[in-house]
Amino acid sequence: MTTFRQLLKGRFAVLGVVVLVALGSLTARLWGMQVLSGSSFAAAAEGNRIREVSLPAARGRILDIKGRPLVTNRPVMAVTAPATISQDTTLVAHLASVIGVPVDEITKRLASYKAERLAPRVLKLDVPMQTAAYLAEHSADFPGVAVEESAVRVYPGGSLAAHVLGYTGEISETQLASGALPDAKIGDIVGKSGVEASYDKVLQGEKGFRRFEVDNQGRVRSVLDEGAPRAGKDIKLTIDRDVQKVTEKALADAIAEAHRQGFTKAKGGAAVVLDVKTGAVVAMASAPTYDPSIFLGGIKQATWDALNAKSSEYPLNNRAIQAAYPPASSFKAVVAMAGLQTGLLTPSTAFNCPGFWTGLGKQWGKWCWDHAGHGTLSLVAAIEQSCDGYFYNVGKRFYQAPGEKLQAFARTLGLGSKLGIDLAGEVAGRVPDAAWKKAYNQNYPEYQQWLPGDTVNMAIGQGDLLVTPLQLASAYAALGNGGIVVRPHVLDAVLAPDGTASVESSVSVVSNAHLTAANLATLRHALVGVTTVGTGRGSFVGFPISVAGKTGTAQVAGKDDYALFACYAPASAPRYAIVVIVEQGGHGGSVAAPAARQIMAKLFGKKYTTIHTTDVSR
Repeated sequence: MTTFRQLLKGRFAVLGVVVLVALGSLTARLWGMQVLSGSSFAAAAEGNRIREVSLPAARGRILDIKGRPLVTNRPVMAVTAPATISQDTTLVAHLASVIGVPVDEITKRLASYKAERLAPRVLKLDVPMQTAAYLAEHSADFPGVAVEESAVRVYPGGSLAAHVLGYTGEISETQLASGALPDAKIGDIVGKSGVEASYDKVLQGEKGFRRFEVDNQGRVRSVLDEGAPRAGKDIKLTIDRDVQKVTEKALADAIAEAHRQGFTKAKGGAAVVLDVKTGAVVAMASAPTYDPSIFLGGIKQATWDALNAKSSEYPLNNRAIQAAYPPASSFKAVVAMAGLQTGLLTPSTAFNCPGFWTGLGKQWGKWCWDHAGHGTLSLVAAIEQSCDGYFYNVGKRFYQAPGEKLQAFARTLGLGSKLGIDLAGEVAGRVPDAAWKKAYNQNYPEYQQWLPGDTVNMAIGQGDLLVTPLQLASAYAALGNGGIVVRPHVLDAVLAPDGTASVESSVSVVSNAHLTAANLATLRHALVGVTTVGTGRGSFVGFPISVAGKTGTAQVAGKDDYALFACYAPASAPRYAIVVIVEQGGHGGSVAAPAARQIMAKLFGKKYTTIHTTDVSR
């Protein structure tokens, strides 16, 4: 008979085996952790003990073509603090009263996810020296709070060239997701528009770093190591600061002149100055404008909303490249050259303008801007007088010819597509044709057919034709440059630390219309006639430089007419092309043309006096 002790003996044996197995497994696990994986766990522990944050680099400067600063940096004192001080409400309230920032704003910045976890939050930029000294003297009352040197963008010219230069701000989630800035992190300050955005990688520089030792709560115990950031490279633009200043003033004066003439709705516009041979943008203005400095340290929501309100006329938009307008009669130069190049016109081709044109039937009659009519005119005289009746006939002739020759020629001058300028936001404009109209009206079959009136309207720069001010300036540069369309650009060079050019821009040809010398001479003669005996005469009386230009007055549904003037000069050896557009500004000859003369006077070192003219042609 088995005794109770004998029964327990077997059970103890089983228990002993279980214990031995468990101890053996634990020993093997400990051996594996300490011997086999000891180094990796040690590294992980070290990683948990050490944290690293990046230190921003000062952005490179932006200079004009003569090396004068358009954007630079200024050292400032910034108040910073770790996110952990948000737990001390008394400290936050005291700090708020000292630096003049509301408590809720400080709390918001401390809690912001737009910064690395251990990176100190910037609570206020550009604090007065008196405030910085107070915080230093009472550091015991503000544990964790520091005053550090930082750098902010400085705009010596205020709003000068704001649309070209652009502004900076914290990187957005969209920018991060795009992958365009692979080294960027949340909280980084990056270019948001203009040159600041286009050349952000060059201007950014290289970040530094700071390594901390932290405790098991993630609190900083000490700084272990630090690497200084390297400033970004300077870049030199094609913009001439003095010409830019005059161009912006000329645009503002044109808007004021429109008001004087009764066109009080005029508030916006654009002006562009191009180097005919190289495509360099000498000046680019857009109105209304803004001051890039409002974005320093973050822009308030109310300010951002005001900038994007319809009532503000959208000052952040660069109308020179982001707005497309009907070119009106300034397009007649393109139409004339298209006719000459295709053989549909000769210099002696004449049409009669009775004032009311009925070439498509009386039911489709169209007025010339001069209702009395111009009588019989040749091509040159028609351009000089900006005769609509003449160009209605030209439009009809193009419609009757096969192959949409007018549209094809317009595209060889860079119209209807992006030119590829090194600024973001450029729009393509539009050169309409039968295919476009059919696609545009895909849900309205009754409107899909391309009609004679479509080409006739386009021949006077109206209808569905749209161009940007930059495109129009580029087209006029090509008309003075043998038909060569050069890609416009604002970068002249990236500078090495010693100030020499490490990267330089080069001339890039977009297309070539291969204009004949005879046709160029004919058009030049006509465009010079515009400024000497024609619709632009009043704005160029006594001007010592020969200017080849064309007035334009665009009709826009539901709005006052838009004033335009496009030109190149000197006429015989073109150096510059200029376009001025004033939205709802009235007449091109009396509003836009004087502004172009004002810019031209600066370019050629001539004296300018204010001009008031009554030229009212289209």
